[in-house]
Amino acid sequence: MATDSAGAVFGALADPTRRQLLSAIAIQPATATELAIELPISRQAVVRHLSALSEAGLLERERSGRDVRYRVTPAPLNDAVSWMADVGGQWDRRLAALSAALR
Repeated sequence: MATDSAGAVFGALADPTRRQLLSAIAIQPATATELAIELPISRQAVVRHLSALSEAGLLERERSGRDVRYRVTPAPLNDAVSWMADVGGQWDRRLAALSAALR
């Protein structure tokens, strides 16, 4: 897994509004207009957040006439979780080695 992919995911998810949008879209695909109704920000701001999530690979766009509906693409999240598990495993091994050395 490429670290750049995980970095893009972490960067996109660093913003609480983006996490809120991703959670809403995970429940049901939606348009920017539908999402903006639920948030205290403009539709244009929602579109900018959706673009950042799309650039990180977390969303895909589906055009239907004038509407663009967004849906979650979970693969990049799996990549980020795998990266965290790998790093966590490295630290577990290091701490076990330190613990054994201190005994």
